[in-house]
Amino acid sequence: MHMNNPFSKDYDEQADNNLIESALNNSEQALVDLISKHQNYIYNVAFKMVLSPYDAEDITQDVIIKIITKLGQFNRKSSFRTWVYRITVNHVLNMKKKWLEERYNTFPLYENDLDNITTQSLTELEKIEMKDTIEEARLGCMAGMLLCLSREQRIVFILGEIFGVPQNIASEILEISKDNFRQRLTRARHDIYQFMQRKCGLINKNNPCRCPKKTKGFIKEGWVDPDNMKFYTHYTKRINEIVVDKDDMLKNMEYLEYRNLQREHPFQEKDIIQNILQNILNNDNVKSIFEL
Repeated sequence: MHMNNPFSKDYDEQADNNLIESALNNSEQALVDLISKHQNYIYNVAFKMVLSPYDAEDITQDVIIKIITKLGQFNRKSSFRTWVYRITVNHVLNMKKKWLEERYNTFPLYENDLDNITTQSLTELEKIEMKDTIEEARLGCMAGMLLCLSREQRIVFILGEIFGVPQNIASEILEISKDNFRQRLTRARHDIYQFMQRKCGLINKNNPCRCPKKTKGFIKEGWVDPDNMKFYTHYTKRINEIVVDKDDMLKNMEYLEYRNLQREHPFQEKDIIQNILQNILNNDNVKSIFEL
């Protein structure tokens, strides 16, 4: 699946077309194979939009239902992957706001809550024992920054900066010009990285905010649950291992350190997606569409 990244310039679009033909000829396995190629990418985009695994699972199910029920309407005017992620993007931009989006919708609000989290130094032994929890705190804090962007900025940042979607593909998915995409990505980068430069100790060593020192405070306030991690779980690779397109990296070396931190996040793969897929295929409406 990682070798067949749908956001890559070298993605095999013909393989999708072959599966579509078979699926429309009532092959359940072809339909399963087609959706399986994209399900975890849809989930990861959704998860980064809302930061809740439960909401992301619901979003993924809704998007997959739309893809399956509209498959017969796919007219090949664009590639299938463009069509799939256009459905995904339109869904996440137009859905009802989730609770975390309502809570942290500006950088000042997020900064205020971070400042109110108590700081407590860890012993060297605690740093070793709490290594995974500290990483969960780091990933969660960085993910929270995304919520401070508008939805439009957030999806541009997720596609362009985190997943490295080439500009021509991203602009097709978003139905905007390449120039417009570049401008939106530049603004999103500026807003997030300016905040990190001012606040985050990972970027600016003069900043007092440090993940290990905040971890116990995050746990106390319910931001981090060591027994039920949201970010540092369900993965075999990190995003930087599946992003193969460098695109404009050399033009933006000033962003390289920030970008590397964003792409160190896990690419999540959850077994529940398979259950979602089976539930969809057992839906009577879907069965009637494909005569399964």
